[in-house]
Amino acid sequence: MSEQNEFNLSKTEIIVPIPVANGDGVSVEYVPVPTRKWYVLRATYGREGKARTQFIKKGLYAYIAQKEIPSKEDETKVEVLNLIPNMLFVYMSEDEAADIIKCDPSFSYVSYYYNHFKEEHGKNPPLIIPNDEMENFIRITLSRNEHIKIVLRENCRFKSKDKVRITSGPFAGVEGFVARVFRTTCVVSSLTGFGFVGTAYIPSRCMEKV
Repeated sequence: MSEQNEFNLSKTEIIVPIPVANGDGVSVEYVPVPTRKWYVLRATYGREGKARTQFIKKGLYAYIAQKEIPSKEDETKVEVLNLIPNMLFVYMSEDEAADIIKCDPSFSYVSYYYNHFKEEHGKNPPLIIPNDEMENFIRITLSRNEHIKIVLRENCRFKSKDKVRITSGPFAGVEGFVARVFRTTCVVSSLTGFGFVGTAYIPSRCMEKV
């Protein structure tokens, strides 16, 4: 599979980590490994698609969050944009990450994205996304809805402290908190190091308390 084709797979096709459209929801299927974690990586000059292809060839799960917006040149078409430009998420162990990022010259354009809110031994460690946050993130971004967004806490007007689960529609299975974000009622889920990822508008009938 060429890089271009892999980069443009449709929502119903398998892409690593196998988020697949499934009825009213999505399936976020990957084999959990105790030694592996979701690392956030930065690829220079918009080469995250190339990096994802290389990681997949190594047998690792890699994911790029995208959304679709109407084309400015042709309203019958859509443009695919990366939700977090130059970033990708890779599920691997600390040793695998070190071997690739520090020792493999074919990945010289890829580096760790560091956690600027945490220090270990006086340094910022590589940013790692907890599994439950990553699964919600994949469920939300798999929709490629043009209204999904990354937002800061100060942009969220939370309706309550109760956690909810979306029960139907393209965001089914997502867990988070109901918030008013830029005049839209949606569900937001925490994404360590970035803030929150928000869905498109969600009607109350499509949510239940967890």
